Amino acid sequence: MPSFRTTRRVPHTADQMFDLVADVEKYPLFLPLCEALRIKRREERNQLPALVADMTIAYKIFRETFSSRVTLDRDAQKILVEYLDGPFSHLENRWTFRPLEAGGCEVQFFIEWELRSRTLSMLVGSVFERVFRRYAEAFERRADDVYGRPALA
Repeated sequence: MPSFRTTRRVPHTADQMFDLVADVEKYPLFLPLCEALRIKRREERNQLPALVADMTIAYKIFRETFSSRVTLDRDAQKILVEYLDGPFSHLENRWTFRPLEAGGCEVQFFIEWELRSRTLSMLVGSVFERVFRRYAEAFERRADDVYGRPALA
């Protein structure tokens, strides 16, 4: 099953990065391929706040909407995204934010996916890895836009 993992150090706090990733409604403003995102409902999952959302991704003639549940664990500084419905047979995405002693934080991003359609997988599968690499950069740029770029010491 295809997957992508990256760890990045950013000059923003773990709380700031958690809030940025948790603000899914803003994704269409800055996230590559994200054409639209709509929260369907908010709920509680294992005593944690969660939301169910539809995300529409678009690339050239490809346009698909899928549903996922986003569970927000602020105390553990983790966000889990679980696939519910759409063109995938599997999709799971995990974020972890760890404060660094020197300031800023370490952001871990992991995503694992598999498309239902072999044809669709051949058409867009290779694009996905490039896009996920750009996701990490997009979140960093967004953090700089929202929180400002800290001055170098």
